[in-house]
Amino acid sequence: RASECPSHRRPVRSFLRGSMAAELVFAPGARKVTADEVAQPFIKEIEEATSALSSSARPKLVGFLANSDPAAAKYAQWTGKTFQRDGMNFELRQVEPDELDRALEEANADTSVHGIMIYYPVFGTRPSFHGGSYDDALRDTVSLAKDVEGMNHFYRRTMYRNQRFVDSEQARKCVLPCTPLAVVKVLEHLGAYDDQHPVGNRMSGKVVTVVNRSEVVGRPLAAMLANDGATVYSVDIDSTYVFLRGKVEPVPAEATTESVVKMSDVVVLAVPSDRYKMDPSWVKEGAIVVNVSSHKNIDGDILLSTRPGVRYVPAVGKITIAMLERNLLRLQQNFKGSGRLVWDSSIGCVAPAPDQ
Repeated sequence: RASECPSHRRPVRSFLRGSMAAELVFAPGARKVTADEVAQPFIKEIEEATSALSSSARPKLVGFLANSDPAAAKYAQWTGKTFQRDGMNFELRQVEPDELDRALEEANADTSVHGIMIYYPVFGTRPSFHGGSYDDALRDTVSLAKDVEGMNHFYRRTMYRNQRFVDSEQARKCVLPCTPLAVVKVLEHLGAYDDQHPVGNRMSGKVVTVVNRSEVVGRPLAAMLANDGATVYSVDIDSTYVFLRGKVEPVPAEATTESVVKMSDVVVLAVPSDRYKMDPSWVKEGAIVVNVSSHKNIDGDILLSTRPGVRYVPAVGKITIAMLERNLLRLQQNFKGSGRLVWDSSIGCVAPAPDQ
């Protein structure tokens, strides 16, 4: 937390420029926050939950890899190692893209599988016979009882409508997309969420800029933060919109990325390109900057050395995998013993089907 940081400038590391050694010095109150720091309480929670289960009762996640993306393969490798460490079951299935539909249906019907995830992109923007992109259709193919990523139609609907439970009794919480949820946990850890306000309003008065409006990260994150009371500027390659609770509005014509960043308490960078770099001088003093992309979308050294009070999180991968594990445990608990589910369209909820 910022209050725990000394106010004087702190040397952090040495680096060489020619024959001269120099120290990187943090601006007053600036701090680099690691993913490990944020993830540790959740890792402990997960280990305690799994240790209470017999080996045969521990949930199983199946990941489908149908592309040659090195980042996807690396994420799958991290997932496997983390699950092994935490006593959970993970199986990676490598399939040809055109076989993925069938493989997903088989996993949906397999009672030994509690969670399913797909490493995207698979087809990219290739259109689907069912409408939209093929990757969108794949997301909707995953059973809501096994959608550990929270990205199928049911969970998108509940997230955007700010419906936080699967059932009308409000006993089973919805799962949320892992990376956006990881960012929320970062903000809670750093005190951006004010627990003096009721749930659903704890980001009231906060201004956030999210650079990326993908369906996997940027758009759901903007909606989640807006549903918690924030004013969220959603910046993409050719447009900027402001997300407020339950609605999206255009920004004034004179608004620029620089102008919205300069008034933001939180800046989230999620551009999947090493060519995008935000100017650190845009970040206001005391802001939180979270780099979600696998590329560094800002120069962290310049940010930390020039912007007093800033808290910079350079990566969220370990937190994302912890959220993946929590989602898997939640799905197992939510749908344990439910062979079939019924849909109540009047209230937008599901329930186990009655015995016949």
